[in-house]
Amino acid sequence: METVSKTQGRSKLDLLSAVENIVELAEDSQLSPEFYCNAKRFIKHLSDTLSLTKEQSVMMALFIDHSDESQIEASDIAKYTGCRTTRMIRYMNDIDELVRRGLIVRCRSFRSVSYRVPIDVVEAFKVNKPYTPKDCSGLTCHELFSELEDIVDQVEDDEMDFTDAVDHFKMLFHYNQQLLFVQKVQKLIPEDNDIDFVLLVLFCHLFVNEDDDCIGFHNIDCMFSKKDMRMIRTELEMGVNLLQQLGLIEYCNNDGLGDKENYRLTMKAKRDLLDELQLPSLEVKRALRHMISASDIKPRAMFYSDDITHRIDDLAHLLEEKNYNDIHARLQKEGFRCGFTCLFYGAPGTGKTETVMQLAHRTGRDIMQVDISEMKSMWVGESEKNMKALFDTYRQRVKESALVPILLFNEADAIIGKRREGAERAVDKMENTLQNIILQELETLDGILIATTNLVQNMDNAFERRFLYKIRFDKPTVEARTAIWHELLPNLSDADATLLAERYDFSGGQIENIARHYAIDAILHGNAAPTASNLIPHCDSERINNTSSKKIGFAR
Repeated sequence: METVSKTQGRSKLDLLSAVENIVELAEDSQLSPEFYCNAKRFIKHLSDTLSLTKEQSVMMALFIDHSDESQIEASDIAKYTGCRTTRMIRYMNDIDELVRRGLIVRCRSFRSVSYRVPIDVVEAFKVNKPYTPKDCSGLTCHELFSELEDIVDQVEDDEMDFTDAVDHFKMLFHYNQQLLFVQKVQKLIPEDNDIDFVLLVLFCHLFVNEDDDCIGFHNIDCMFSKKDMRMIRTELEMGVNLLQQLGLIEYCNNDGLGDKENYRLTMKAKRDLLDELQLPSLEVKRALRHMISASDIKPRAMFYSDDITHRIDDLAHLLEEKNYNDIHARLQKEGFRCGFTCLFYGAPGTGKTETVMQLAHRTGRDIMQVDISEMKSMWVGESEKNMKALFDTYRQRVKESALVPILLFNEADAIIGKRREGAERAVDKMENTLQNIILQELETLDGILIATTNLVQNMDNAFERRFLYKIRFDKPTVEARTAIWHELLPNLSDADATLLAERYDFSGGQIENIARHYAIDAILHGNAAPTASNLIPHCDSERINNTSSKKIGFAR
């Protein structure tokens, strides 16, 4: 005869009542045929409501009875029911099905296999409703990463093991094929390579959800077994892991040097995999993206001394595409560094920046101009990321461009100055780290970098030897100044141009300022053609210290 609990009788069953009766009848029953006969009504109710087999229903009832425990072992069920181990082994496929259905979860445990009942399942039983897993299809990329975070949290809390985490990850990917992130990861990682698949997902999760861009082994060992973790560590340290070979992760920098204890997603991975998230941290700042097209640069006559003219012409000849490619290939073949690094130094206004512009125009090369002020974030640590991102961006530009662009560090005084020995302040340490990153990048540069500076005397020696070409820009000679006056003010007479050139030792930039001032005055007041007499007031105003100007006919 069927046995029922005293409280239940023959009244209408609900899920918890069915569980209660199954559990009472299962105690020390060895889950025998007699047990199944006595509990038939209650098992059927659970089976019909949850679409389970009778064996799965019995296991589900026993797990629900232990739902207050964070880790339920099969031995706990065996002990309660009086079953031998071999008897419980027969139920493992049924337990696996409960896991697949999300009714129970395998916990991460190095001692033995254990399980827990998710709180959502318990809540469904409380209100007498079958548990329906959350619909995880059609997610946005942000929603997907929120789900990934929940899974990782469960693993970290020992509430889920690696196998179940992989299943949950793959389920999310299966139901969200519309996401570019999902498509790209599936294309990169073979379907049967669970370890590298999880490793990549974990790196992406840590960057997106925790803004962690320096990932140590302690950040990822929660997910893997000790054996797998040893293999991952060895591969990463040797640089042979699949994710490294695909250019998806790289060593972090420690004072500009590779750190084999810490890793991060490469800029390529962040842009290729995470683009649809439109993360603020991936918005390339103006300092990193300011491109000047060669076609937008207006040609201008430049006036130098004979020596500088010769050196600039040589550099322009080198940067012509055919010569550049031939020299690059030859250097590469002979084992030399292939990057062309140039330093233009000298007083302000001597044409350093404009020379870069004209070289770009002559050779058809775009310029990627760096705004140093935007590179230096107020937050320590961000500047280093920006600098690394800058060179990553330039490398990508080199790959994408028909002609290798010029990377221009304009007014680079702030980043190539002497390093601070024994730096203790955070700002000083940051400056040193930035310089170490730049020095390392200059060693491996495969492209064209030009830096301009007014204060070469402050330059660190380590930078000096890394510039292949160093060109000093002096203030123009009298002859050059005369030519500049004529270029900027064509209506100025030869005699007046010579007089002004001899009287004022201006740089080209200063002469340009005066010409602009005069043009503005001519528009406002209708001045006649330029002459020395009406330009002299502008010349005197250009000098903050008027006593430094020459007077006609007198020594200074």
